[in-house]
Amino acid sequence: MKVWNNLYKKFSSVPATTVTPFLPFEVNNLLQICGDSKSIDQGKQTHQHIIVHGQSHNPFIITKLIQVYAQRDDIKSAHNLFVKLSQRNVFAWTSMISYFSRNRLIEGCVNIYKEMKLDDVLPDGYVFPLVLRVCSKFSNLGIGVQVHRDIIVCGVEWNLQVSHSLIGMYSKCGDIQSAKQVFDLMPEKDLLSWNLIISGYVSNELLDLAVEMLAHMSMEGCQPDIVTLNTVMDAYCRMGQCDEARKIFVRIKEPSIISWTTLISGYSRIGNHGSALNVFREMIYRREVWPDLDCFSSVLASCQLMGDLKSAQEIHAHGIKLESPFAFHRSSGPALLTLYAKCGRIQDAKHVFELMDRMDVVSWNSMIHGFAELGIKDLAVEYFKEMLTIGIKINETTLSIVLPVCDNKYGKQVHAYILRNSFWDVTPIWNALIYMYSKCGCIGNALCVFSHLAHKDIVSWNTIIGGLGMHGLGKDALHLLEKMSHSGIQPNALTFTSVLSACSHSGLVDEGLDIFHRMVEEFGLNPRMEHFTCVVDLLTRAGRLEDATDFIGKMTVQPNKHIWGSLLAAALAHQKVSIGVLASENLVELEPENPGHYVTLSNLYTKAGRISDALAVRKLMETKGLVKGFGCSWIGGN
Repeated sequence: MKVWNNLYKKFSSVPATTVTPFLPFEVNNLLQICGDSKSIDQGKQTHQHIIVHGQSHNPFIITKLIQVYAQRDDIKSAHNLFVKLSQRNVFAWTSMISYFSRNRLIEGCVNIYKEMKLDDVLPDGYVFPLVLRVCSKFSNLGIGVQVHRDIIVCGVEWNLQVSHSLIGMYSKCGDIQSAKQVFDLMPEKDLLSWNLIISGYVSNELLDLAVEMLAHMSMEGCQPDIVTLNTVMDAYCRMGQCDEARKIFVRIKEPSIISWTTLISGYSRIGNHGSALNVFREMIYRREVWPDLDCFSSVLASCQLMGDLKSAQEIHAHGIKLESPFAFHRSSGPALLTLYAKCGRIQDAKHVFELMDRMDVVSWNSMIHGFAELGIKDLAVEYFKEMLTIGIKINETTLSIVLPVCDNKYGKQVHAYILRNSFWDVTPIWNALIYMYSKCGCIGNALCVFSHLAHKDIVSWNTIIGGLGMHGLGKDALHLLEKMSHSGIQPNALTFTSVLSACSHSGLVDEGLDIFHRMVEEFGLNPRMEHFTCVVDLLTRAGRLEDATDFIGKMTVQPNKHIWGSLLAAALAHQKVSIGVLASENLVELEPENPGHYVTLSNLYTKAGRISDALAVRKLMETKGLVKGFGCSWIGGN
């Protein structure tokens, strides 16, 4: 500023009548300072004195003025000078193109570029990267390819900056093969060349190739930097190989916050939330870098999914010390709010909500979701109503969250809102509506919504089949399963859980067993615990306890407490003491600290005349220090 003041004072003090007040290079120095300044005012003042001193027709000075105005985003002033310039050189064109490229105005950038060629001015190594940058931003491969042809015609394809821009453009436009071709043809490659092609592979999900390029890079004598290693870490994390990413991480001498966040978010993404939290703690302990908003958001997402309230509270306190409360809660608020609500910390959830952006639909969705998870349906609906009153724009997520907690009366009102607001093609909303009607006992309405649904996905079919099962309409559920198969949508594990449950609640034993076998043989699905549980429930409800026992014995996975509990309950109901003993013995083995199982087993031994065994169980309870828990036994005591 001081330098400009001195030069400007000298410039403005010269009388306008002086024949040659300043040489062009002196004006250039003044304009150079104007270009570096953040304010346009200095440039305008200098421009006025250029006019006064009669130098407004000097093409060199006018070109420099165009550059100053374009740099300060005063495109109107720049354009006024540009159109009056009789001979526009490459520098004037570059200034104009730079403005449009920097401001991501692709149409203006491309039009100026085309005019430049029509004016017979050859683009150079500075112009091409500017045009390619805006092509990258808008993924406009067509224009990018045309620019590449011009580059070859102009003979600048070996320019390092141009090659880098081409690799970036092709990568971001999804043509990674062309990007690799440009890379391979480069006579000389530097570190940025390797980083660009590796990043291109990652952004196009060619993760194995990105990892391979790290080895090739070293073989060609180019050593990776932190950018390279961070990108390869990201590739490993996206492949779910976070332990391999950790090996890359330890090669970084001074990990940046990006390095730490990449590893934390990688572990979080694959569900290894404990490791994500441990990495975060290690970062805090080392005190080399401090977490940023992205880092906080990633680790709190893991805390939320783990239900780790204590860690989340510690990170929450840490976060509001390092970041502004508004910025922190805008980024990490949804995860915190959901966790607090899930843990029953309603006041904490409300406090976080108050600190979030009240006009952001994500904040409201998180609050409604939290109440829905807790089963506080009235509050979830009240917050939804408040959203409508305030005028927050409801989105697909909002409706999908609130519909399952609505009663039939308010659910119908939400249904009307959906119809008025043109959510016709948003399938998840209609799936939630099907569930709402099914849950509220209006299976006819649910079927009506389903039949009118234009785009039925796997969730649509599973929801209506589950609804039919809920209402004991097993045969209808079986019919829809057949229609689903013929529609081209492959049933999944959840589909068969719903169908088996429907058969169980409808007493369709043989049909249910047939579905179970078809699931394995016809559809190639491996039975999960929930499928085995449904079949055991199916058989025990029908009183076929021996068949249920045989089925359990042939299971390919270890039966859990729900399966043995279902068998025990049926055995007690049907007075099948021997089967009850079998089930009870297994429950004791699975949950040795549950006193209710011992009491039930002792009572069953007594009924079977096995008095010594009954006494032995009672003695074992005393040895373990177990007492009978109230309401824990399947049958009354002696």
